[in-house]
Amino acid sequence: MDIPTEINEPAILGAQSNKRRKKSIVWDYFTIETVGADCMRACCKQCKKSFAYISGSKLAGTSHLKRHIVLGICPVSRRNQGKHQSTPYRPGFKPNGAACGTDSPRKRCRTAPVFPSISFNQDLCNHELAKMIILHEYPLNIVEHHGFVDFVRTLQPKFNMASVDSIQMDCVGVYLSEKQRLLNFICGIPGRVSLTLDLWTTDETRGYVFLTGQFVDLDWKLQRRILNIIMIPSPDSEDAFNHAVTRCLNDWGLDSKLFTLTLDECFANVTVRENLRGLLSIRNPLVLNGQLLIGNCYARVLTSLTQDALGSMKETIKKVRESVKYVKTSEFIEEKFIKLKQQLQVPSMKCLTIDNQTKWNTTYHMLVAALELKEVFSCLDTSDPNYNETPSMDEWKQLETLCTYLKLFFEAANILIATMHPTANLFFHEVWKIQFELTHGSMSEDPIVSTLIKPLKEKFDQYWKNSNMVLAIAAVMDPRFKMKLVDFSFSRIYGNDAENWIKIVEEGVHELFLEYVVQSLPPPTFVQDGNEFFVKTELIEEGETLLSTGDGLSDFEVYISEITGNQQMKSELDQYLEEPLLPRVQEFDVLGWWKLNTSKYPTLSKMAADVLSIPVSTVAPDSVFDTASKKMDSYRASLRPVTLEALICVKDWMRYGSSVQVRSSKISTAIVKMENF
Repeated sequence: MDIPTEINEPAILGAQSNKRRKKSIVWDYFTIETVGADCMRACCKQCKKSFAYISGSKLAGTSHLKRHIVLGICPVSRRNQGKHQSTPYRPGFKPNGAACGTDSPRKRCRTAPVFPSISFNQDLCNHELAKMIILHEYPLNIVEHHGFVDFVRTLQPKFNMASVDSIQMDCVGVYLSEKQRLLNFICGIPGRVSLTLDLWTTDETRGYVFLTGQFVDLDWKLQRRILNIIMIPSPDSEDAFNHAVTRCLNDWGLDSKLFTLTLDECFANVTVRENLRGLLSIRNPLVLNGQLLIGNCYARVLTSLTQDALGSMKETIKKVRESVKYVKTSEFIEEKFIKLKQQLQVPSMKCLTIDNQTKWNTTYHMLVAALELKEVFSCLDTSDPNYNETPSMDEWKQLETLCTYLKLFFEAANILIATMHPTANLFFHEVWKIQFELTHGSMSEDPIVSTLIKPLKEKFDQYWKNSNMVLAIAAVMDPRFKMKLVDFSFSRIYGNDAENWIKIVEEGVHELFLEYVVQSLPPPTFVQDGNEFFVKTELIEEGETLLSTGDGLSDFEVYISEITGNQQMKSELDQYLEEPLLPRVQEFDVLGWWKLNTSKYPTLSKMAADVLSIPVSTVAPDSVFDTASKKMDSYRASLRPVTLEALICVKDWMRYGSSVQVRSSKISTAIVKMENF
């Protein structure tokens, strides 16, 4: 037998395998002895007993070796244990006496995280507190809530809690700082800004006008921001809204950048609308003489149509609502309803839900689900004596007609929630479909259809009349449609009269483009010859110089005729319209297309940016289906107007990541006098 030789396990395994293993703690108690070419055994250092370890290609492992030491099987180890001459194997204990743990299994030690020393900054804390209040709409007097105060003091005893007045000033300071950043951003955009006016009311007689700006930025991204919230003591005043618009234009330097106005349905007063149209034509005289004013909010119009349609079948819808309640408010009845559905083999996968009458889309979904399950309701009526709310077959038929048109309105409204800020080109197709369907429905020989649709068409006619020009021009700016969609839709709506209506849109597009051409021309240069002033006008193609005496208006007609006759200027629009349509794809970035083609259409692309950024709706996506007008709650109405404006505007700006970021440890806040808010 060979003399036992102490060999480390890694060396042994290295000879048997290319894999590298960690050294086991058992080799502090065992040695390796070679007993053959392919056989090695482990020998206990204390009792000298030999154990199998490696035999050919088989590795016995070390578990049995651990048991020999830990369980006291080794006789020498057991005898010496009481004398403390030798210590049996224990996990986490080295035989050389260097303890690295207790008798329990080794556990990874967890140490508390070490944070760098951060100096306390009262101004920074006040700033973050103001941001928190703005972002989460906490009341300003949260700084006086005992629970909140105690919580903050526990976190940082050094923090001096702000008063209501001081936190109010901090919030307004954040607003002024962010407003300056947004102002710089808007001043740098190349195009125009369109405004929406949305009226919120209070339980008193006051009103609040939300003025929101929409525009295309330098990266050809559509942006939307609440710019002002202006309190109006008397919403019935005919010129109050003109003052609100004027203040917004002055605040944001938009005198020369205003493009269009889109109004909420609350602006129903004809005089108010005419005053705003006059203001638009004065502030922006070059854009079709103020014609680009959309009379009503798209979402509000759809809501109004839907409410009228639902109101016409109010009693029948009430029966459906009560039927759904009867099924949904009892587990026993709902189970019975499901069994009936299975027995009748009704294929509907829709679930019954009770509608929220403040959201018309929930009523639509309730009716659609109930219609698919009408057979089950009829069967329930015969099998359950307590159920007596089921509509008659005629009423179910009326509801089917109703849902056909509700689906049209629902799909039209979905554009407003499908994307965050939809461009204006998306709406013409949906609007002309509604106009077409209502026109044909109003002439239907079915009395149910005609009775339902005639009043809806009369209401929608007014919206179509006021907005079809704007929406058609926006559709023309979509290279997938251009004038072809206008030709197609008008021919279906107007029939033999379509040519006249198509011509109106064509002329409108060319007239608007011509105004952008005029804006792109260099201004005339005045030169003096003796005691007389002359207007020097450089023509682009010929390079000729026209000199006109006096005020320069005598040659104005010649000047305009040269512009309109300039093939280089006309060809940009004509070339665009004559080129083939792009293939229709579901995901199409119309602004991205114009960005790529800016150099090809330098003037037309400016017009496209402004037209495509026209907002057709005044409401936020989460309010598209609301049936009630917006109300300012009592807490917000109790705030000073400037404070209210600051809180709501900055929260809106935070959604876009503007930020309210602190770029240094020292916070610089604008000085705001208390009497200003």
